[in-house]
Amino acid sequence: MAAAVGGAGAAPPAAAGLMCGGPGRRGARRGTASILAQLRHAQLSGRGLTRGAQIAEALLKERDKQAKWNGIPLLLKKLYENSHPNSDFSQCQSILKEISPLLSMEAMAFVTEERKVTQESTFPNTYTFDLFGGVDLLVEILMRPTLITQKKKQKISDDLIKDCLSILYNTCICTEGVTKRLAERNDFVLFLFTLMTNKKTFLQTATLIEDILGVKKEMIQLEDIPNLSSLVSSFDQQQLANFCRILAVTISELDTGSDDKHTLLAKNAQQKKNLGPSRAEMNQATLLDIPGFIERLCKLATRKVSETTGNSSFLQELEEWYTWLDNALVLDALMRVADEETEQSSTESSDESGFANTSTRNQLPQSMKIMHEIMYKLEVLYVLCVLLMGRQRNQVHKMIAEYKLIPGLNNLFDKLIWRKHSASALVLHGHSQNCDCSPDITLKIQFLRLLQSFSDHHENKYLLLNSQELNELSAISLKANIPEVDAVVNTDRSLVCDGKRGLLTRLLQVMKKEPAESSFRFWQARAVESFLRGATSYADQMFLLKRGLLEHILYCIVDSECKSRDVLQSYFDLLGELMKFNIDAFKRFNKYINTDEKFQIFLHQINSSLVDSNMLVRCITLSLDRFESQSDIKVAEVLSECRLLSYMSQINMRMSFLFRLINIIHVQTLTQENVSCLNTSLVILMLARRKDKLPFYLHKLQEMEYMEKYPGFILNNFHSLLRFWQQHYLNKDKDSTCLENSSCISFSYWKETVSILLSPDQTSPCAIVSYIDKAYMDIDRDFTEE
Repeated sequence: MAAAVGGAGAAPPAAAGLMCGGPGRRGARRGTASILAQLRHAQLSGRGLTRGAQIAEALLKERDKQAKWNGIPLLLKKLYENSHPNSDFSQCQSILKEISPLLSMEAMAFVTEERKVTQESTFPNTYTFDLFGGVDLLVEILMRPTLITQKKKQKISDDLIKDCLSILYNTCICTEGVTKRLAERNDFVLFLFTLMTNKKTFLQTATLIEDILGVKKEMIQLEDIPNLSSLVSSFDQQQLANFCRILAVTISELDTGSDDKHTLLAKNAQQKKNLGPSRAEMNQATLLDIPGFIERLCKLATRKVSETTGNSSFLQELEEWYTWLDNALVLDALMRVADEETEQSSTESSDESGFANTSTRNQLPQSMKIMHEIMYKLEVLYVLCVLLMGRQRNQVHKMIAEYKLIPGLNNLFDKLIWRKHSASALVLHGHSQNCDCSPDITLKIQFLRLLQSFSDHHENKYLLLNSQELNELSAISLKANIPEVDAVVNTDRSLVCDGKRGLLTRLLQVMKKEPAESSFRFWQARAVESFLRGATSYADQMFLLKRGLLEHILYCIVDSECKSRDVLQSYFDLLGELMKFNIDAFKRFNKYINTDEKFQIFLHQINSSLVDSNMLVRCITLSLDRFESQSDIKVAEVLSECRLLSYMSQINMRMSFLFRLINIIHVQTLTQENVSCLNTSLVILMLARRKDKLPFYLHKLQEMEYMEKYPGFILNNFHSLLRFWQQHYLNKDKDSTCLENSSCISFSYWKETVSILLSPDQTSPCAIVSYIDKAYMDIDRDFTEE
């Protein structure tokens, strides 16, 4: 019986019992259960039956029908026998052609029916294929040419490689654990990249790599990929766009939870452990060393739909979309293309039909071509966005400015990025045009994220304007008798937007037309706010004020009574940057909020969540302090009339904000999102210190504690928060310019104020400990204690 295994050698002891299943149905069931149990045991332990080919053919035939294996174990045994080291693989192709349909049907069901649970009963064919060693056998076949040391290497046909890759992918998505097992084989993962040099197998290879990297515990290092630079250089533009899907996994930090929700304590502890650059950061550097890489991405991001060309059949590419898109256009898109192609070919002569087949891309519906381009741009914009936020930010900025990414996106804005939906616009399977998952919407959000990253604290932000708009900024500065911003003067006019409007102005136009329930409002506000971030520029503010931005924001906050916390936070942050130190903005505010009713609605929105509105509170406090020190008649007039400034000038209101800001945060719950509350409370106290009122404010906090019947609670908490502030912001790697720019207060004054507040001298009128009764003092608790 051992000889019947076909080259597998004598059956190991664990397989001996499989050579004689008992008679009748009960024996068949016991035999089947025994086979499955021993195969499972071997997969887990590495001992016993290592592959189904070790089981006798007669036994497999006997059990196949009753076990509903659909002949897969027999086919795998045959594949094993025809793929030995000296084989020419001539028979393997036909065997895989029999296996492939059994697995692809299940994979298609998984994609189209959106089944999330992978289990044996749901996808029996892929489960059986893996259980009987099919996955390991295909990996062995694919890698064999690299493992044999003979002078004459074995040649595997492109079709055989494609079939192996497709079957592996289908098994991965339908059978739990397969992808993770493949991901653990680093040699196989790196080997897959070498298959990407072949255009015929590129799409299947890219699909499988993306799936594997998505579950890999440890991020791969791009520099380990053989000949990476020449590999990337060999890609055409479509391949490069698809390759960006893979790159996205290798240059993004591993997901350990939402960035905003991750506590700063945990982040700081992690940073202490990771002394060097992360793998994602090293991979970003590797990409930037590839000649022409950023230039090609910029060309891809900015090319028009009419410029998309390619020798490969677009229809053939579409037929395989379901294997590489997350939830894909799948059958909906494919059937529509097929139907239109059929209708066109049926109305043409044979000669014309031949021409149609050679120019499939041009014959496809325009909506499909646009969707194709949108999917590509999504991947490219994501990679550029990540690189813009990385350690080599300035290098990336310089390159994308040189390659005119921003003017190119400006030219695409109306026709592609913010195009109007047509009734026939393609949408993802099971989704609507307005669903946040649709490619159209995802592209818009990715575009807005890119603008945010591009503008944030960088002088290249002025490339978002055209020459006329830059001249307008200069004229605003001249009229106000203030010096022009150096970055405006130094902006290379050959790299700015062309046309009647720059990208920032276009964004403002669509922002003002956005429906109240739109998911874009948050991202739009973030993108515009990033343009204003940094050192406060009066000209930048006036440029946006003249275009009605302040009135639009107030309408959304007050008149539409926006309920979304995320959108409200983005509007409050933008309003704060727009109004900071700008007396004209406060005048406009008072003109719009012209009734007590409107003002009360505005205050309610602010007070309903201080975490969301604290940046605006900081802006009002800073602006009031500056205005009060000026002797200008115009300023005095606005100070006396503006409801908002009058409200904040009341000491009780400022104390109320200070008390609540300290009360809503604790060291253990500080995140990137709410740490601003701590900094806003510090701003209030720094301004008090300037006027020698710091003891008065601390005494008031003490009184408020007793009124709330929680003596020591607020001040002990504030003491802990300030100790953490020192640990966090005095780190040598921490950039303090953001704090200086947002407040126009030197960082040295921030540090001094914190040190004074934390002084252990209980006789000091400016030390927190002077205001905590000994019985309630609890200032030395470790941060890690709950």
